[in-house]
Amino acid sequence: MSQTDLAFVELLANTRHSAVHLEMRDSYGIGEETSEFGRWRAGWYPDRDRASWWGDFHTWVRDATLRGVEFRRARIVSEPVSEYIGYEHACTYQNVEAGELVRWLPRRKASDIALPGNDFWLFDDSVVMWNHFTGDGASAGPELDERPEVAKLCASAFATVWERATPHEDYRI
Repeated sequence: MSQTDLAFVELLANTRHSAVHLEMRDSYGIGEETSEFGRWRAGWYPDRDRASWWGDFHTWVRDATLRGVEFRRARIVSEPVSEYIGYEHACTYQNVEAGELVRWLPRRKASDIALPGNDFWLFDDSVVMWNHFTGDGASAGPELDERPEVAKLCASAFATVWERATPHEDYRI
């Protein structure tokens, strides 16, 4: 398990009400053709059979939702969408089946929203886990931030994005 996974699991274990995730990039670590994204580009499509794709993350989300934690994920995307966002859209049913609510916001509808400079998770409106990335989309590691004013910024940005965004089941690429 990676350091990022360990930090996420620990934060999630202490989360009581909500976990929200804002994603703002059009690609994430897409260089390796042996990755799931690489296989998708070559024509592979994820099987609807849970046993073929269910992983630790899905279990963590499911377990948290069973104890009452609401999971919401919003993605701000350029349109037309990148190939990577097409892949994410095709696989988002997995997040939904695990218990997440997911929405999509075209970037042009986010221009007047005060957004943080990085993707983040916000746990119980009080702890931010920044997701830092390199220029080519690889993870540069997480950073925790418990400053109330930062949590407030993230909560406000997420709420505005969520309000404007289209539910996954209605978003077409």
